[in-house]
Amino acid sequence: MISKSTIDQVFDAARVEEVIGDFVQLKKAGSNFKGLSPFSDERSPSFMVSPVKQIWKDFSSGKGGTSVSFLMEHEHFTYPEAIKYLAKKYNIEVEETEQSNEDKIQADARESMYLVSEFASSYFKNILLKTDKGQAIGKGYFKERGFTDMTIETFGLGYSLDEWQAFTDEALKKGYAIEYLEKTGLTIVKEEKRFDRFKGRVMFPIQSMSGRVLGFGGRILTSDKKAAKYLNSPESDIYQKSKILYGLYHAKQSIAKLDNCYLVEGYTDVIQFHQTGIKNVVSSSGTALTSDQIRLINRLTKNITVLFDGDEAGIRASLRGIDLILEQGMNVKVCTFPDGEDPDSFARKKTEQELRQYLENNAKDFIAYKASLLMKDAKNDPVKKAGLIRDMVTSISKIPDRIQTEIYIQECSRIMDISEEVLFSSLAQIKKKSFEEANKGFKKNQKVFDVVQRNEPVKKVNIQYELERKIIEILLLYGNKTEEFEDLVLKEADSGELILEPTIHKAKVFEKIYLDLQEDEMEFTNENFKVLYYTLVDTLNQNPDYALESFINLVDDKSASEITNILMNDERYSLHDWERKNIFPKDKSHSISQLVNETILSLRCFLIDQKVTEFRQATQDTKSSNKTILEDVLNYSNLKMLLSRKLNRVL
Repeated sequence: MISKSTIDQVFDAARVEEVIGDFVQLKKAGSNFKGLSPFSDERSPSFMVSPVKQIWKDFSSGKGGTSVSFLMEHEHFTYPEAIKYLAKKYNIEVEETEQSNEDKIQADARESMYLVSEFASSYFKNILLKTDKGQAIGKGYFKERGFTDMTIETFGLGYSLDEWQAFTDEALKKGYAIEYLEKTGLTIVKEEKRFDRFKGRVMFPIQSMSGRVLGFGGRILTSDKKAAKYLNSPESDIYQKSKILYGLYHAKQSIAKLDNCYLVEGYTDVIQFHQTGIKNVVSSSGTALTSDQIRLINRLTKNITVLFDGDEAGIRASLRGIDLILEQGMNVKVCTFPDGEDPDSFARKKTEQELRQYLENNAKDFIAYKASLLMKDAKNDPVKKAGLIRDMVTSISKIPDRIQTEIYIQECSRIMDISEEVLFSSLAQIKKKSFEEANKGFKKNQKVFDVVQRNEPVKKVNIQYELERKIIEILLLYGNKTEEFEDLVLKEADSGELILEPTIHKAKVFEKIYLDLQEDEMEFTNENFKVLYYTLVDTLNQNPDYALESFINLVDDKSASEITNILMNDERYSLHDWERKNIFPKDKSHSISQLVNETILSLRCFLIDQKVTEFRQATQDTKSSNKTILEDVLNYSNLKMLLSRKLNRVL
């Protein structure tokens, strides 16, 4: 187990905006940062990060928390793994206490698969670097490709011996269960026999965005025509090929910094580019591009440059997948290499400056490139040309931005020598057809403006819940601030009337709330809020200068989630950029004392209402008018009227 001192150091050092910035492209929004949700498919930002409070909130999925909870949600880390990841990021030495047998047993299946994959990565790397066969065969191949020792180390490249059970035997000897060796696909089990899946191949570990080993790609080194040249790990609980991009772990910071991502096909393309000095490059690992893979890039940049080999037939086959990129509102460029060259071979012959220059000079807008390429095919064949125009308009129809759509229509009109009116007409037909297909399940006979009756009852607002929540919010935001408060002392005037006489005094916000609730003998009805309330008051009472943004690190997961929801509730409005529209919401911190007083008074009024209702119920139950009860009702009603005046509203 990790020591408490290490955990405290990690929480002190970790900056939530830096941690999340490695996975999501964040933009400044006032004192916060915003970005696209990494947990759902969206085009408008609903993800908010608060550096001041050191928490995040995803309003589209409802998730939120600290930098540790983000890693647990996004990367599926366990709590200890998240702490270790952050410790490594911030160069903190991890102190661990002895783990009990019970703790070891509690490691779940997914975790066991991660551990097996990490072991396999270390094993293959050691075979490559520290055995004669690894040096001669595996490293010999990588040196042929021009990879340096540093590159081999950076990408964790390895070699699997050309023996049937070498890896499996070693893994079993080290105590790894055959169940997880099979589940990760590292070992093939057939009845009593066990085989190494990647026997005789050089190994490319495939990592998640945070660097965890999820699976492997293995390249065969013999000319065996029956065996696949490249072999990937099979799909498993931790490895889904369609949701992973090779090289993203090494490329993510460069992609975000340069605001562009180069997309290639193979492992060696990525590695060669990285070695040359261009690090913002990833690969779809030879599979057709998927929406999930595009979303990974979309979190870091809106700009993709797809790099194609010089083979025109291959380019045409790959063009189909690019419509998916356009669909997500991204900007796509295409760059091709000379005939017979691919990104790997081309980068090997160039310096970093020469390669950058080539990419800048030859990257063309995708729509313009596709139009020019298709028109070469059509030449003077009208039927073929009509089909290609429809193909182009279909691609343009995927673009969500209307201005961009219009510009592309104009460009295609010029390249294809056809009127804009015809292209716009074709675009309208395609969009109409897509809309109809998407709405096939809609009730056929229902008219557009029919009123749909709701059968569910309208949910009633729980006033006491909201007021208790507001008290917790005030304590979290301003609990240790000192403010001037106007207290109301209930007095009897000379006329015998009840009056509220104001008195001014200074106090800490948490002291003011605690004393007021104590005076009125008010108890929280919500158990979560009750626990949070007493923990907050106790913490602030012992250390009035306590940094409240650190409070979330002291509580359990359930309370931490509730705290995040409370603290980030108001931040959702900053997602809409009100200031840009000359709308300036009032800052609550300018009137803390007023906010505290109003909340306490509102709670008092609510409780008075409850008391009056109880008294009235008591008179009904006794079926007689009890004079004492009626007097109490009158006194409480008068008190409520006084409080209403103080609040300047009818309650």
